[in-house]
Amino acid sequence: MAIDYDHLMNFDIPEVRQSYGPAEVARFGLTVGMGQDPMDMKQLAYVGALADDQRAMPAMANILGHPGFWLGRPETGVNAVKLVHGEQGMTIHQTLPAEGSVIAKTRVTGLVDKGEGRGALLYSEKEIREAESGTLLATCRGTTFLRGDGGFGGPDGPVKPPHPMPESAPDHVFDTPTRPEQALAYRWNADPNPLHLDPRVAAKAGFERPILHGLCTFGCAAHALLAVMCDYDADRFGAMDGRFTAFVYPGETLRTEIWDDGSFRTRVLERDKVAIGNGIFKLREAA
Repeated sequence: MAIDYDHLMNFDIPEVRQSYGPAEVARFGLTVGMGQDPMDMKQLAYVGALADDQRAMPAMANILGHPGFWLGRPETGVNAVKLVHGEQGMTIHQTLPAEGSVIAKTRVTGLVDKGEGRGALLYSEKEIREAESGTLLATCRGTTFLRGDGGFGGPDGPVKPPHPMPESAPDHVFDTPTRPEQALAYRWNADPNPLHLDPRVAAKAGFERPILHGLCTFGCAAHALLAVMCDYDADRFGAMDGRFTAFVYPGETLRTEIWDDGSFRTRVLERDKVAIGNGIFKLREAA
């Protein structure tokens, strides 16, 4: 079944209502490398260790109201076996509450046909609103590379341009050691894909062992930006976007290189591979 442009652009992805609390907030913080220094009070606020100061890590927006693997449904026309998560971004409009209920709605915002044998790009957006008030808390953006779906007769643009990286050395560096079992823990953040859990599945995909979730790597980069650019103040965290460029094995060290203009990239130290490139971060404007 080939992609039908109009059908996929207007595909109805059901909204998701979700309630969360201290356990979910703490789990997310722990699975993106927070709390590794049990004496760091600023980090402890994001892992539920302080009774008088509990906060939600901004990147938690990416897992709230997750619509599930909707692209795997046959009626989308997508070859789900060959899709790849290409880019991720998020804008935090209001600081995420440490607990609450949200409603999230995901929709397709763009579809680019790169041509027969060259695949396609699908752009999507998820809006997260506070359930009771309807206040917009966050907007999450994703680009999915549909490797097996080019040549369906769709438009060849517009294509989102990558953020240009500075040629100078970074102004800041933040290292996040990942743990060998980190993917096994991160799976509980709404992503049980066996590629990250089962060595047999990873081997069939060409990896020597299970790889880390892309959104976990993205969360580690967000942790670095929260620390360096915001001094762990979630009220100052505005937006970040990045392009996935290489996989990460759990247990490797992620080094996020940050420039004062908000540019960033995250590198795997052990293999000198850039896992997230063309990154850009923005502080949130004061209300």
